Amino acid sequence: MAAAIHPRRIVGNWISGYALDVHTLHSTHVGINEHGHDVFDTKRSELGELLFRLKYRGDLSAVTEIVEAATDFLRRSRSRFDLIVPVPPSGSRPVQPVIVLAKAFGEALNLAVAECVTTTRPPTQLKGAMDRNRRQELLEGLYAVERARTKRKSILLFDDLYRSGATMNAIAELLMTQGNAKAVRVLTITKVRRNS
Repeated sequence: MAAAIHPRRIVGNWISGYALDVHTLHSTHVGINEHGHDVFDTKRSELGELLFRLKYRGDLSAVTEIVEAATDFLRRSRSRFDLIVPVPPSGSRPVQPVIVLAKAFGEALNLAVAECVTTTRPPTQLKGAMDRNRRQELLEGLYAVERARTKRKSILLFDDLYRSGATMNAIAELLMTQGNAKAVRVLTITKVRRNS
C-alpha cells in the first residue's frame, strides 16, 4: 500500500513544483548523548520516515512505498514529461536515494531518466550555509548539463528533499538556458517545514 501524501506546492524557476509531504512533523531536543551530540525526539511524516530510512540507513525496502506514492501522484500529469532528470547527489553514500528513486519512477511510468546534469567540482553541502548570498556563491558554476539530452524536452527535475530551493532553482535555470529545455517542472519527496 502506498504511503499517505500531503502535497505542498513549491515555487521557483519552474512551471510547477510539488513536495509530496513535509519531512518532519516536529522535533524536540531531549538532551545530549555520551558523545556530546544533541539528541532529538523526532516525529516524521510517513514519507519523511521512509525517506529517512532510505537516505540515512540505506534501507532499500523503503523504495517500494515511496515509488508507489509518487507514481500515483505523477500518473495524472505523466503526459507533461519527456524525461526525468535527477539532481546530482551532493555527497557520497552507498545508496544514492535521488538516483535510486528517479530510476524507479522512470520504470514505473515508462519514462526516460537522464543523469545529464553533472557537477564541475566537488559540491559543498548547502544545508550548513544559512546566508542566501553564500548559497548562491557555492552554486555558481557548480553544474553543467548535456544539452543534447535536454534540448526541447519537457523535464521533471527530481530531488529527494527540498530545503531552501537554491539547488533546484540553479539547475532549473541551467536546464532552460544552457540545456534549452522546453519546460521544467519539479518534484521532491519531502520538504523541510521552513525554507531558509
